[in-house]
Amino acid sequence: MAVVWTPRARDDLAEIFQFIARDDREAAERWVARLVERAELAATMPFGGRVVPELARNDVREVFLRSYRIVYRVSGDDTRILTIFEGHRRLRPADVGDP
Repeated sequence: MAVVWTPRARDDLAEIFQFIARDDREAAERWVARLVERAELAATMPFGGRVVPELARNDVREVFLRSYRIVYRVSGDDTRILTIFEGHRRLRPADVGDP
């Protein structure tokens, strides 16, 4: 299944990178690569992630990498990565647009 990154998810990765890179650019590169790898792994078994509790939709799921939540939508031909954020935050429907 193809992985499609939404503009929001790409922006999230850029913000995560910039935040970590303030202290350690190499660590930021490694961490963002791990997030991308985890998102792509989720696409291999898209219904393996849990249903996002805040949305309660079967097609919108999430996987975790440490404290980060990777939220994605499963559609017929692809898995769309909607947003990536630290798990201490609560997801708002506006964070994922109109999945």
